[in-house]
Amino acid sequence: MNNSRKFAAAEKKRKGICNCAQAVVCTYCDKAGIDEQTALNMGNAFAAGMGNMEGTCGALVGAGMVLGLSGKSKAEIIQGMRRIMNNFQERNGATQCKLLKGIESGKVLRECPDCVADACEFLEEVLDAE
Repeated sequence: MNNSRKFAAAEKKRKGICNCAQAVVCTYCDKAGIDEQTALNMGNAFAAGMGNMEGTCGALVGAGMVLGLSGKSKAEIIQGMRRIMNNFQERNGATQCKLLKGIESGKVLRECPDCVADACEFLEEVLDAE
């Protein structure tokens, strides 16, 4: 696995350059076959979960967008996304932004840059699988 991508994506989020979805999509725009501006535009609506509603983690949404553009078959994409979501849930205890950020509980399960790194790690595993 190429750890440099997950660290680069996490750094984009940490520095406030991108929201979580954008950090993932921009880091993999070459794999998705799109330019960086298109990647940024695609991820605009996914800050703090979709539409700031703190639903599904934006990093997971970004991973799904990249996977969807990867050229894999529909079945491989669905199976791959399920694997990403399950691995993320197992590591972090949640896939929803509000739960990860501890909005209601007051207990942060995972900081955003770490969620971005995790989503990239699991995406990388799926992209590398033949």
